[in-house]
Amino acid sequence: MLIELKDVNKTYNNGQPLHVLKGINLGIDRGEFVSIMGASGSGKSTLLNILGILDNYDTGEYYIDGKLIKNLTEKQAADYRNRMIGFIFQSYNLIGFKTAVENVELPLFYQGVPRKKRHQMAMEYLDRLGLADWASHYPNEMSGGQKQRVAIARALITRPQIVLADEPTGALDSKTSVEIMELLQQLNREEQMTIIVVTHESGVANATNKIVHIKDGIIGQIEDNREHHASAFGTTTIMK
Repeated sequence: MLIELKDVNKTYNNGQPLHVLKGINLGIDRGEFVSIMGASGSGKSTLLNILGILDNYDTGEYYIDGKLIKNLTEKQAADYRNRMIGFIFQSYNLIGFKTAVENVELPLFYQGVPRKKRHQMAMEYLDRLGLADWASHYPNEMSGGQKQRVAIARALITRPQIVLADEPTGALDSKTSVEIMELLQQLNREEQMTIIVVTHESGVANATNKIVHIKDGIIGQIEDNREHHASAFGTTTIMK
């Protein structure tokens, strides 16, 4: 099992203690395409932050590939994130003064990959996502869908074991949302990439193979969604 959480709890103490995650047990296998679905305040973003090693948990155990992730130094956490995890955010989190290709290259820069090699790899990923012609454009010259594809290329370029997508279609229109979810489906199918999407939208969740429902910090129903999602989406090919 790639990801395993055992009785994970998290409380925030901002004056009044807020018990956000209440004994989370969850297992995700390598190559799964999973959505974590819940309303605002359900604990899904906190859960994503713990999965992404962006936040600590109080009690319980979190394993990635059999390794316990707990009480890491900031350097250890950053190292794990750089090697293991790709992030896709609702707001894209692109750097405005860098071109598309420079944004995609950034994770490789932090890994110490030489300039020529990282530029070549970034161009390959942009080409696969249909954005080769936009490589020298800045984020403010692109549509929301194009920016999200740049963000996806950036998330994938380090070949992470896990891709975490936080409301990846939240800022997009419905047609572009479908395209982005089809693209994530294709990556999951063809590259066997483990993808976890956090969302409050049932349409987005229905594009994934498994839906984990979270409410008030507790995981409720876990749906096997493979049959539904096969019929809900076509097999549009976006990647070259």
